[in-house]
Amino acid sequence: VSGSPSPRPVSPPVPVYHERQRLELCAVHALNNVLQQRLFSQEAADEICKRLAPDSRLNPHRSLLGTGNYDVNVIMAALQGLGLAAVWWDRRRDFLSAALAEGPCEVLLVVTKEVEAAGSWLQAA
Repeated sequence: VSGSPSPRPVSPPVPVYHERQRLELCAVHALNNVLQQRLFSQEAADEICKRLAPDSRLNPHRSLLGTGNYDVNVIMAALQGLGLAAVWWDRRRDFLSAALAEGPCEVLLVVTKEVEAAGSWLQAA
């Protein structure tokens, strides 16, 4: 039939890398999920904690029991080691406002260091 749109080729779905939450390792899983590959482990996160607080007997960047529960400084240091940065999202901007209004949550943008330095993530699309 003339004038009918031709069917578009269907692309196969792109596999999404996802790690399920285990113990208190949400920071490790979040990093690997955002980066779409297993780059970080509990051991790697513990090493980052040691670098962040080398003289501390009780490391303030993870749980006292050593079971994870890493703070955002570990996430930021891990990303910096890859040439990336985490940028705190300004909740006063309009993007994702409905989701942020639903309850206590935070949004971190993962960008290259150049984007962070230039502040270009603040530009409206």
